[in-house]
Amino acid sequence: MGRSSCFPKFRLARIMGWFQIVLGGLVIIVSLSSLFRFYSAGFFIHNEDICRHFYGVKDAYEGFDIRAMNDRIGEVLIRMESLQDKLEKTVQQLEKEKDVVAKSNITRLDYKKFLEVEVIRPLYNAHIALRQIRLPKAEGIGNSTMKEEPLINTFVIEEIRKYITPKENRVGKVNIYGTKKIYNTVGHACVLMKKELEEYMDYDIGSYCKDDWNLAQKLMLNGCDPLPRRRCLTRASKLYQKPYPINESLWKLPDGRNVRWSNYQCRNFECLSSKNPKRGYSKCTGCFEMEKEKLKWVTNSSLPVDFLMSDVLQIKPGGDIRIGLDYGVGTGTFAARMREQHNVTIISTALNLGAPFSETIALRGLVPLYATLNQRLPFFDNTMDLIHTTGFMDGWIDLMLMDFILFDWDRILRPGGLLWIDKFFCNRKDLDDYMYMFLQFRYKKHRWGISPKSKDEVYLSALLEKPPRAI
Repeated sequence: MGRSSCFPKFRLARIMGWFQIVLGGLVIIVSLSSLFRFYSAGFFIHNEDICRHFYGVKDAYEGFDIRAMNDRIGEVLIRMESLQDKLEKTVQQLEKEKDVVAKSNITRLDYKKFLEVEVIRPLYNAHIALRQIRLPKAEGIGNSTMKEEPLINTFVIEEIRKYITPKENRVGKVNIYGTKKIYNTVGHACVLMKKELEEYMDYDIGSYCKDDWNLAQKLMLNGCDPLPRRRCLTRASKLYQKPYPINESLWKLPDGRNVRWSNYQCRNFECLSSKNPKRGYSKCTGCFEMEKEKLKWVTNSSLPVDFLMSDVLQIKPGGDIRIGLDYGVGTGTFAARMREQHNVTIISTALNLGAPFSETIALRGLVPLYATLNQRLPFFDNTMDLIHTTGFMDGWIDLMLMDFILFDWDRILRPGGLLWIDKFFCNRKDLDDYMYMFLQFRYKKHRWGISPKSKDEVYLSALLEKPPRAI
């Protein structure tokens, strides 16, 4: 009996001993790793090149973000400190509750799981982060300055660092693009949303991605655009059905089983009705009611700002309008009408601002372009026959931002192409400013209309043609 009663105390002492050994090991590993990194950099040996690069050359740190490296080292130290505090608190808790622990049956599997989750994994992540801190390398000989890849020391998550690291050509020659490396790009504001981006890029390679498209869209809308690619498998609805054929899909509400509804306020298309005040979105009210959508751009209106699609296309007869861009918020009705009646291919920009706009456009058999206002349009110069915009760029937009957007539209619109401003609205006192923005390009005015929207707001519609500019 005496031997049996002593066994739990011996077991507890053995566990506490292991914890102390682990803590000691962590301290040794961190110390050795830090010493090794500084030794590799040459701080402990007399090296004239290193002294010259670090202390003697004025632009030695040109292109090297030492502040980012300092932040990275700080993050690693915080991780190690957090792990040490956690282990120490666990040991103290075990000491306080040793009688309870002595009576409990801690299996070897539980002990293994605790070590893997609470000790080994955090230690591994901190270790990897420490090893991946990149000191600048001197390229060439003589007095060459030190260089590093952009942003490499800004992020801790390994997958982000792998993505933004330039990929050298395997054959060691210049590739088809005329470069020796391929640089993957991320938006500059990704640095300001580091926590969110690291959450987005924290996944198991080859496994299923998290259902986090809303996080991706948040990053894009806040300037982290383009987003890095990911190496995980995208999720689809568990009940996904074959889309309707094209002769049915243009004017039929899609099957709701083909949409992942988890990040929307509604859970089906019926909930998105304009009559539902809790539908979760405010732009493009009624866009999911196909009977109303069928009337757009084909029904006469008394308002001078409502242009009929047929009237617009008569300005360019003979099939001059073949491809175009619909820049706004909607479910693809403009593109559907253009395709069905005029055999014109329209690409529709779409963001899922409270409702599945992108999915709906695609399920109708049309082409959605998932793009924000922040992004340069992915089309070459002078390629579009038509740009149509409605319901998105209104009087809330900053004039400088609008100027950049309009110049980008001018870039992709071909000579003789049409710019259709469809019911742009703004405050009456701001109308002159916005009119100047549209007229500064000296486009030919085919149609122009202004109509009151409310006491303080007005609508503006215009149909403008880009001049040749033969230079």
